[in-house]
Amino acid sequence: MPKAVVLRAVVPKRPLVFDPTDFLSKIESGKTVREYHDKEAVFTQGDNADAVFYIQDGKVKLTVVSKRGKEAVVAILQRGEFFGEGCLAGQTLRMATANAIANPTILRVEKPRMVRLIHQEPKFAESFIAYLLSRNIRVEEDLVDQLFNSSEKRLARLLLLLARFGKESAQPEPIIPQVSQETLAAMIGTTRSRVSFFMNRFRQLGFIHYNGGLQVHSSLLNIILHD
Repeated sequence: MPKAVVLRAVVPKRPLVFDPTDFLSKIESGKTVREYHDKEAVFTQGDNADAVFYIQDGKVKLTVVSKRGKEAVVAILQRGEFFGEGCLAGQTLRMATANAIANPTILRVEKPRMVRLIHQEPKFAESFIAYLLSRNIRVEEDLVDQLFNSSEKRLARLLLLLARFGKESAQPEPIIPQVSQETLAAMIGTTRSRVSFFMNRFRQLGFIHYNGGLQVHSSLLNIILHD
């Protein structure tokens, strides 16, 4: 009989982030910068897809609602990430809803201007494509994580991703309080009570602590790497 394949947890990685500030500054028209209030919709599922967005500061939550009204949290995006880029690939309507978290500052670039920038700036185009490919890899890792790992490992991985694990700084990164346990539960496919149980366990083990907000230590990797 063939041997069973053992899938081990992958150390979480953030999508490749590049600094597009210089390139985006070259756009003279067709762009706006706005600060959104917490929980305000940047766009809603079903809206016309006519622009690409870039998070200058803060966070954005992407959610999808099924025809039966069930909501799923797709991702929480952070400073330095793009969203809404589906319009560049022919998407005419938004497939998800984007809501602001903690009053983010967001740059909106109209689709024609973004297309022109990609054509006129090969270096930007190369970096932008690399960023998108890196994020697609992250999506595949999320799917594998959802299918094969326990809810405890999924929560640990999500917390590390939200804390931008892997940055040069060895200090624990804060996670804003607005990322509720309900949201965490929706993202990993479990209940709020289970998230609460695991969060208490992580705190008792010294992997996380609360100090004006949730802080995550790299030692939380022990949960992911433990068989």
